[in-house]
Amino acid sequence: MSEAYTIPAATRIGHVHLKVANLERSLAFYCDLLGFTLTTMYGKEAAFVSAGGYHHHIGLNTWYSKDAPPAPVRSAGLFHTAILYPTRKDLAIAYKRLLDAGWPLTGTADHGVSEALYLHDPDNNGIELYWDRPTEQWPHKPDGSIHMYTIALDLEDLLKEIEKER
Repeated sequence: MSEAYTIPAATRIGHVHLKVANLERSLAFYCDLLGFTLTTMYGKEAAFVSAGGYHHHIGLNTWYSKDAPPAPVRSAGLFHTAILYPTRKDLAIAYKRLLDAGWPLTGTADHGVSEALYLHDPDNNGIELYWDRPTEQWPHKPDGSIHMYTIALDLEDLLKEIEKER
């Protein structure tokens, strides 16, 4: 490997596959609360859910984890799965659904390039729900690199997105 390789710009993360303790409980979270659609079951031990008819964005299985406790926080593994919403209004709707369901957030942030809500699924897997600002609005450092930061997200202002088009 003498030449530097750069992955193609159109490359995307296609899906995440999570070990869960209870498939029905996870389907209630990902489908009923977050709004993903069940695309198929793989026996009684795995399910695949998606947005917009894709074969799957999230796989859920109990192959090695049925009725198991969550993984320890202080261990190697996935920090969170990030779910990208197309608009700020879509993120606001997701936030309102979480509020209405009484689902707790673990944090919120304005990162300059994006706005994000952080929470855990029923198996304590980290979830980030976010939307990206248009690239022309991304802040930059004097050297031209992207300036990402973490400041408080104005949740009241986020909820105003729902009312804008009513």
